[in-house]
Amino acid sequence: MSTNTNLDVPEFELVSGLEIHVQLNTKSKIFSSDSASFGASGNEHISAVSLGLPGALPKLNKAVVEKAVRMGLALNCTINQLNYFDRKNYFYADLPKGYQITQDNEPICKNGYIDLTLSDGTERRIGINRIHLEEDAGKSMHDQDEQYSFVDLNRAGVPLIEIVTEPDIRSAEEASVLLTEMRKLVRHLNVSDGNMEEGSLRCDANISIREAGSTEFGTRCEVKNLNSIRNVRRAMDFEYIRQKELVLSGGAIVQSTLNFDAEQGTTSPMRTKEMANDYRYFPDPDLPPVSISDEWLLELKAGMPALPRAITEQLMKDLGVSLSDAVILAEDTDLLSFFNATLLDVKTPKSLVNWLVGPVRAMLNEKGILIKDINLTATQFAAVVNLVDDKKITQQVALQQLLPALMKGDGGNVFALAEEMNLLIEDNVDELSVFADQVLEKYAAQVQAYKKGKKGVLGLFVGEVIKLAKGKADPQKVSALLEEKLK
Repeated sequence: MSTNTNLDVPEFELVSGLEIHVQLNTKSKIFSSDSASFGASGNEHISAVSLGLPGALPKLNKAVVEKAVRMGLALNCTINQLNYFDRKNYFYADLPKGYQITQDNEPICKNGYIDLTLSDGTERRIGINRIHLEEDAGKSMHDQDEQYSFVDLNRAGVPLIEIVTEPDIRSAEEASVLLTEMRKLVRHLNVSDGNMEEGSLRCDANISIREAGSTEFGTRCEVKNLNSIRNVRRAMDFEYIRQKELVLSGGAIVQSTLNFDAEQGTTSPMRTKEMANDYRYFPDPDLPPVSISDEWLLELKAGMPALPRAITEQLMKDLGVSLSDAVILAEDTDLLSFFNATLLDVKTPKSLVNWLVGPVRAMLNEKGILIKDINLTATQFAAVVNLVDDKKITQQVALQQLLPALMKGDGGNVFALAEEMNLLIEDNVDELSVFADQVLEKYAAQVQAYKKGKKGVLGLFVGEVIKLAKGKADPQKVSALLEEKLK
């Protein structure tokens, strides 16, 4: 009989905080009129300011401040109405000035939080230490030439907000849920497109461990430039195991900056961690303090939309929408807008939800378009839903014939178009009875199976009758007719 020899081995817990870099979706850069759009040819969106040429002065983009404040409000932050920019001095080939304009002592937002719901229903609150404004650096490319590295400065000066959490994260799942929620928020608020694959949302993870029950923080390592939620989870899991095994073997964790190898799922040292004084922060002399007036702050607060979490709860409470359906609607701003517009004219809200999260969403995904791209008004769509609910037309016919005709612009009045296309259900009982007899005669073997208890074949009979009726038959009435004949 074996005995446990590891009773004295301590338990460890993960302690982590994230630094989330969000590229703002402004038309121009933070301190110049250069385009901030993604995907241009190398060094196409540059100017004297982006290049950091002598004498070129920065000028703050007001839209950047507005988007940062909106994000701060969504994360329950205190808005710092007098904040200023600092210079963070370090040298990289893709940082033209030799320093980055950022915010150190006085960030634009601070002391916030976000509430998360984990997969097991547990609620967790993660503190937001700060949100600060800064400019992005350019991009070094090492795979363009065998001998030289190239530098593309299109990204230099693109506006960023950096969201710094408190070290409140205790698992890779919490980090994953947090990033998922952040991506939803930036898209919902139209702050950023949140595309991690394009670098619009990037993450650095500060990771340490400590013995369970301890309140002291361990030595942290920072894993840089994680560009997917999956990689954040993998890096966090790997670092937790690496640090735990190192401590248990008598080693010491060295504070350092790490790179994550996505192919191997491992981390490796890039450099020992710089301290704040290594960056020689000081106020930027070329930029005045940012002053946010009481009036402007009130205006921004008044313009804030309801947030996805609140929308989800409201849909469930007011309309009895399921959690999964409510989440789909709350997270897709275009779908939600269409839902709200259609809700004014539709008779049964639950039917509308089923349509939008079911067949309509499937159609949009198949075509690779958004609902705002289709040629269909909310009033027209409400009329289609009502026609189906009133059993004037079947859903299948509505999807396959009526909606495509409407989206082609074939008619304004939905009922008139359905009538003109001969799509309305016909309650000709005699004709349906003939169709039913034909189907039951054709499927004599299945009729015998039905009579022996295989009731599932009824669906086959219903479908065949509806085919003979060219879709213009109420499935429930057809089912009742067949059941009567099969007695």
